[in-house]
Parts: sequence; structure tokens; C-alpha cells
Amino acid sequence: MGFERIDDLLNGVTADGSLHGIAATVVSRDSVLYEGAAGDAGPDTMFRNASMTKAVATTGALQLVEQGRLDLDATVASIVPEFGELQVLEGFEGGKPVLRAPRAQATVRQLMNHTSGCGYHFLNEKLFTYCADHDWPNVLQGKKQSISAPLVHDPGTVWEYGVSTDWLGQVVEAVTGQALGDYLAENVYGPLGMTDSTFTPTDEQRERLLPVLSRQPDGSLAPTTVDLDAEMEWDAGGHGSYGTVADYGRFVRAWVNGGQLDGTRILKEETVELALRDHLDGVPLPAKLEPADPELANPVELLPVPQGWGLGFHVYSIDLPGMRSAGSGDWSGLFNTFYWIDRKAGIGAVIATQLLPFFDGKMVETILGVEAAVYAELGAAVS
Repeated sequence: MGFERIDDLLNGVTADGSLHGIAATVVSRDSVLYEGAAGDAGPDTMFRNASMTKAVATTGALQLVEQGRLDLDATVASIVPEFGELQVLEGFEGGKPVLRAPRAQATVRQLMNHTSGCGYHFLNEKLFTYCADHDWPNVLQGKKQSISAPLVHDPGTVWEYGVSTDWLGQVVEAVTGQALGDYLAENVYGPLGMTDSTFTPTDEQRERLLPVLSRQPDGSLAPTTVDLDAEMEWDAGGHGSYGTVADYGRFVRAWVNGGQLDGTRILKEETVELALRDHLDGVPLPAKLEPADPELANPVELLPVPQGWGLGFHVYSIDLPGMRSAGSGDWSGLFNTFYWIDRKAGIGAVIATQLLPFFDGKMVETILGVEAAVYAELGAAVS
């Protein structure tokens, strides 16, 4: 297949200074269809995966489910007792937080589909205020305490994006007796040949790390001090991994291919199918995510089409014309990294830069252009 249009997009958006570096890969069940990079990014550039870590950590947990070592409907507190100590932040009275016990205990499944009650400080005003007033660390600062901030909802009642997958990583560690990074190295990264994927980059890997820049009000790019802390106290299953686009492309290929790659199986096909189905049980996704900290994220509006959340993945319930198919899974990372998995069409892709705030307009425009080019080429090849 020829994807010259993608080259044009990547070269164009870096040549005009809209982005400082960008890399992309497009994969099928059997091969890599496209790899390219432009600007300050090259084929070996390392990226902060941020929330793209969630799908990999969830894959590790799903392996344990397959092995009968983990029950999706077990309470988190029965595996990680500290989770049972979390209270719900109802609001504030006289400037003081109002906390109470949750009306139910969250389950492992609810960690995977973000209905556990956990939030992120930069997306939830209540939590943002609480963290600011109590000098509570946020998840970028490397302190494990950050994930023990109060819940913002009763489990099972509201979809709220937050530290759920960080807690899922703690579940994996409790079940296996291994650090999350070590478990994933043995059971996901290693088997899939993801040789640059890690929670603890070497000095050589850090030299290949694309710097994070920040979009300024006038549209220009400038350095920022916001970054993942280099000295993390824990392997953060929600956001703490690094790797190349090619590495993550191998992970996407395994999912496109029903849980296997190059003869190595990491998940059963029925587990892949289960994970890419909606598990919200009637809990709605919000139409719009409004950030509490505009330095980190722009508002995100979801397409007004049927969609939901599976086990570790956002999922679309219908075909998007000229784009991905019903049943496709996708997500992204804070520093503007994105992927999708379309098992029906047998195709997936990864596109990444390192830029704040999240959901940058120019990056989103580029992603949509890449996706349109991929499916136009796919349609041309089929016809």
C-alpha cells in the first residue's frame, strides 16, 4: 500500500512549525503497512505513552483473568486493602471537604471501565480544589500518594476518567508479587518484541525522548516544565510507560490480530472480543470533558454517536463513514499520543507527538487526516 498522503501530512505539520515532531505507524494483522516520522522525531524516538499505558496494564490484568487468578467482579479492596480506605468527596462546607464512605465497593471491572469513582485532579473541579487545598500531589509528580486522593463518585454510578488503571496496576502487583513493569516485561513487552517499552528509561533512551512543548495562546510552541517525574515511586499503570511508536504498533497489531503476533499469543481471542465490547451497563459517557487545569488539557467533545467503554478501551458501537469500524477500540495519552484498533477492517494505527495541552487542535486535525488517508487507501486496495 502507498501512504504518501501520510508523509505529506507529517512533513507539512512540522515544516510549518505547527508541531515540533511527530511519528506514526499503520499496521495490519500480518505486517507494518506504514512507518514515518517528521520534524524532531525519527523512527527511534522515545515517547511518554502517558494514558496509552492503560491498555497495556489492562492487558496484563486480563491475562490474570484468563488464568483464573483474578475475577473481574471481585472488589478491589479484597485484593488491595488500601483501596477500601478511600472515601467519597461530596463537596465542601465552609471550605472544608465533606467526605463519606462509598455506598458500594468498586470492582476490578469498574477499574477497567472507569466507573470506580476515581478521578483526575486536572479533569475534576472538586478534586482539583481538594488537591490544591491539601497540597496533595498529582499523578505527574511521581508520588504514589497521588492515587489515594478521595473518590469523586460512588462506584458504578458515573463514568469518570481518573486513576482507576493506576489501581489496576496495584491489583496486578498484588496478585503476581511482581512490580508492574517487571510483569509486563515478561508477559507483554518481551513476548511482543517491544524492546524499547519500559517504565524506567535508560540514559540512552532518555536521550531519544522527544521534549514536551506547550502550545501558546498565539499558536506558537514553547518549552514547558510539565513532565513525568523521572523518579517515580511506583510503576504507574495509568500513565507511567515510555516507548517508541513502532513498539506500540506491535501491541496494536497483537490486538488487531485477536491477541497474537508472529506466532506468540498474549491473550485468547475471546478475551480480546470481551474487552472490545461496552461494559458500562447503562452508565453514560459524558458528552464533553471539561478540564479543571487548562495547562494540561483542552475541552474534549465526544462525537454524538453510539459509543461506550470496554475493558481498558474506548469503543465505538457503529461504523464511522470513511473511518474506523464498529467495535473499534482506541484511546490516547496526555502528551497528544493516539492509537486505534479496528479488528473488523484488520487495521490499526499509532500517532504521537509530545505536546501540551492534550487534544491539541492541530494534532487532532492531523490524526483525522491520517485516519482518512488510511481508510481511503484501504478502500482503494480492496476495490
